[in-house]
Amino acid sequence: MKGRLRAPFLLAFFMRPFKIPLSVLVVIHTPALEVLLIERADSPGFWQSVTGSLDRDDEPFEVAAAREVAEETGIDAGAPGHLLTDWWLENIYEIYPQWLHRYAPGVRMNRERVFGLRVPRAFPVVLNPREHRAHVWLPRLAAADRCHSFSNAEAILHLRP
Repeated sequence: MKGRLRAPFLLAFFMRPFKIPLSVLVVIHTPALEVLLIERADSPGFWQSVTGSLDRDDEPFEVAAAREVAEETGIDAGAPGHLLTDWWLENIYEIYPQWLHRYAPGVRMNRERVFGLRVPRAFPVVLNPREHRAHVWLPRLAAADRCHSFSNAEAILHLRP
């Protein structure tokens, strides 16, 4: 019986669909411009805002943004007092070499849509431990300085006092 269960599991593991090279970046912030950053579990010291790929080619960016926020932080983007906004900014960047295996052969570039999520105040979040290991709320400039990704830091700097 054990041998029978192993083959379908391995087949499903190796047949996972490739990531779609369309993603969202969500800068979560308070009215006082405290910005939430989360540290990747697989890369200690790699701090970022919420990011994630669309699940389907036809998934609306706004839906993906709300889904990724919930998956990575436990925050409900539609909760009272929360405001998810499409900033109508896009970044096109080269995918880091260590993550190319997640994409179809030959895919090297990703297009990322930028959103902001204003929340009433800084509060503890619930991280997915497979993806992130720590979180911190920082003032806007300090958050931009801590970001690993240039495009993420630039997005944070779009927040204005």
